[in-house]
Amino acid sequence: MAKKEEQYIQATGRRKSATARVRITPASKMTYVVNGRTLDEYFPVEELRKVVQAPFKVVDTKDDFTVSIVVRGGGISAQADATRHGIARALIIYNEELRVPLKKAGYLKRDPRQKERKKPGLKKARKRPQWSKR
Repeated sequence: MAKKEEQYIQATGRRKSATARVRITPASKMTYVVNGRTLDEYFPVEELRKVVQAPFKVVDTKDDFTVSIVVRGGGISAQADATRHGIARALIIYNEELRVPLKKAGYLKRDPRQKERKKPGLKKARKRPQWSKR
């Protein structure tokens, strides 16, 4: 039984507690859909939109894609970085030769930093109560 050809390429990107599921589909023009909204609606800050689009700028691909993203958890900045990570991973699946420029740009590295847990007897993870001699 022959396996059906997939129309899209799916990858997962993560940063801190944010997770982005990215699907790229070859298309006639570049479009982004993030959680059912356009890129401009979901990421109103220009800097975050540049972060999301960075992998395509680095590889300078002539192909256009429809990029569908479902992102959950974390803050808006972590979500943008998780999306960038997922797009970079999906581009490698699409074309293995793109690995070198993406790796050199640092887009394949997952940022593992998590919030440290609060410890008993402390106010926060490391903040201690003020010490008094008497």
